[in-house]
Amino acid sequence: MKLYITFFSFLLLSLTSLAQVQYEISKDPKHPEVKVLKGIISRSIIENDTSFQWYAPNKNLYTPDAAVVDAFKRSKDSLSFVVFGGTWCEDTQFLLPKFFKLLELSGMRDSSVSLFGVDRNKQTLGNIAAAFNITNVPTFIVMKNGKEIGRLVEYGKTGKWDKELADIISAN
Repeated sequence: MKLYITFFSFLLLSLTSLAQVQYEISKDPKHPEVKVLKGIISRSIIENDTSFQWYAPNKNLYTPDAAVVDAFKRSKDSLSFVVFGGTWCEDTQFLLPKFFKLLELSGMRDSSVSLFGVDRNKQTLGNIAAAFNITNVPTFIVMKNGKEIGRLVEYGKTGKWDKELADIISAN
């Protein structure tokens, strides 16, 4: 019996060590009270973590223009997004909740978004940010058939980030 318990304990320990970590948590060196997520994250992680109290108010205060929602609705089955953001970054804290609300209102699934958390050096696990040439966050990359068709960095060129994303989507 001890042999079986030892074997199963070893097996369980081995399987646990094979699991790949998708993100890591650290403290912001400039602001120790701020939690930094680095790697592959999701809306639900940010939405449900009490450290990110900025999420709900920024989401709830946003009402997108109907034309923007319609542009997203028309393309909801053909597009995906790669998004880079910093949980420490005020621009990300302001725009990311609004982006997810826009997706919800247009009927897009969370699975259409690959969300990467970056540290203050704009780095993520696996050097994904470097592969996408990320210099500022948030960065929203619009993908169609696995290829980038456009990107929006921070608030965009006009400050109307949602309209600029809708323009990228409508042009393709």
